[in-house]
Amino acid sequence: MQTEILWIAPLTALLGGYLLGSIPFGVLLTRAAGAGDLRQVGSGNIGATNVLRTGRKGLAAGTLLLDMLKGALAVWIALRWSPADAQLAAAGAFVGHCYPVWLRFRGGKGVATLMGVAIALHWPIGLTYALVWLGVLALLRYSSLAGMAAAVAAPVAAAMFDRFDLVLLLIAFAVIVLYKHRENIGRLLDGTEPKIGAGRTAPPGADAAHG
Repeated sequence: MQTEILWIAPLTALLGGYLLGSIPFGVLLTRAAGAGDLRQVGSGNIGATNVLRTGRKGLAAGTLLLDMLKGALAVWIALRWSPADAQLAAAGAFVGHCYPVWLRFRGGKGVATLMGVAIALHWPIGLTYALVWLGVLALLRYSSLAGMAAAVAAPVAAAMFDRFDLVLLLIAFAVIVLYKHRENIGRLLDGTEPKIGAGRTAPPGADAAHG
């Protein structure tokens, strides 16, 4: 009986985080605004960059913010309810965004949600993540590369700030982000990856780093 009780908090944190993370704000916002089914637009990705391809900058900004907030909220709730399970809540939120059950596990790429998670777990890591993301995006204008660079920077920042308890989790997140960007990596290597501001027309399969 005692063993069963001990599992309640971790399981609740994990499932609660997953349910929050799996809310497809990009799909919901574009549908509510009459912009159609986001999965039928551009790359079909549910993240902010693909929302931007609808021409609705406000919706794209809203998607970015909400995808960040759902990751941060999942961790924030866990930190106040069961601090020892905050990493499980973070994992649930991140995986929920990338693989939401409501969309047959075809979700986003986790970059915005990972930023929210990182900020809530340890804000200096989140700040580093944001600076790398924005810096690479401003310098090179590749959304996908900016997202991948930020994800890789997160575990490095965790080590720099002596949060070694977060390093393995953030490495796992970075690996998933890179895997989700595998097609973008191929296009970056062959020079066909579209840049932000180069127009809303994207090659088939092009995805959003902000997913």
